Amino acid sequence: MESLKKLTEIKERFTNAIEACGDMKTLEDIRVRYAGRKGELTGILRGLSDLSVEEKKEVGRTANILKNEFNAKIQEARERLEKQPEKRGAATDVTMPGTLPRVGTLHPLTQVMERINEIFVSLGFRVEEGPEIETEFYNFEALNIPLDHPSRDAFDTFYVDDGHVLRSHTSNVQIHVMQGQKPPIQAIMPGRVYRPDAVDATHSFMFHQVEGLMVDKGINFSDLKGVLSVFCKSMFGEDIKMRLRPHFFPFTEPSAEVDISCIMCKGAGCRVCSGNGWLEILGAGMVNPKVFEAVGYDPERYTGFAFGMGVERIAMLLYGIDDIRLFYENDVRFLEQFK
Repeated sequence: MESLKKLTEIKERFTNAIEACGDMKTLEDIRVRYAGRKGELTGILRGLSDLSVEEKKEVGRTANILKNEFNAKIQEARERLEKQPEKRGAATDVTMPGTLPRVGTLHPLTQVMERINEIFVSLGFRVEEGPEIETEFYNFEALNIPLDHPSRDAFDTFYVDDGHVLRSHTSNVQIHVMQGQKPPIQAIMPGRVYRPDAVDATHSFMFHQVEGLMVDKGINFSDLKGVLSVFCKSMFGEDIKMRLRPHFFPFTEPSAEVDISCIMCKGAGCRVCSGNGWLEILGAGMVNPKVFEAVGYDPERYTGFAFGMGVERIAMLLYGIDDIRLFYENDVRFLEQFK
């Protein structure tokens, strides 16, 4: 009988194919070809109408037996393939060492900021953070910066909307801290700040600051000098000299600029220090009584000092970098030097 002969041939081809099958894709092709809705076995069943009654019974019974057998063997092959380990390419040498991924490192500005934080934390300061979008009260008014001060001009501050700005210093955090607790206070405030400066070798519209604040009864200028002296020596070396020059800041009185002896020429005079042997690194002073009044402190009872420094400035001095833009260009050749 021709149909039974075809079924025998289909079984033989199926058996050879399923035994040689080595992957899931090939197995699926075998299933579709022999047991699928348009497969060879289904084709035989669809041709039963052309056969005699006796042939229909015999061919139909045999085809159904084969169908169950095919499905069982396909399932067995699937389970076998799922259990076998993934094949490796013949050219793979498993004894070869693997390829190590490139290991990143902290950005130099992050490294310097963390070092600054560590020094002050070791002196008993805690780290405080605050909002980068701030009201004019916290960014200006509470810091004794009046409405007619040049820094409040639209050319010197990023105004977001009515009454809000991108903070131009982290001094705003000092106000939040003092409003949130009573003295004693000993804290530093690291973070990003924004000013609409034209970008060049020494200026950027976004940079980083670390400011500090200490408030309690009896805090005086010598306390400020002592803390900053420890910081300078810890940051730049024990042989560093420090000096304070009179200056003006609205939020401190008296105020001072803090210089260190040039780390390049040791004070002898060079291109970095413009020949005078000193490098300016930060501003500081005693907290203005008007700032205490703005946060509800009694200026007759409490005194305190504050200071602030640019992280980029410190990093440029430490690493001998003469262009602030290098920090933000994401040039891997530059950044890899600070591992």
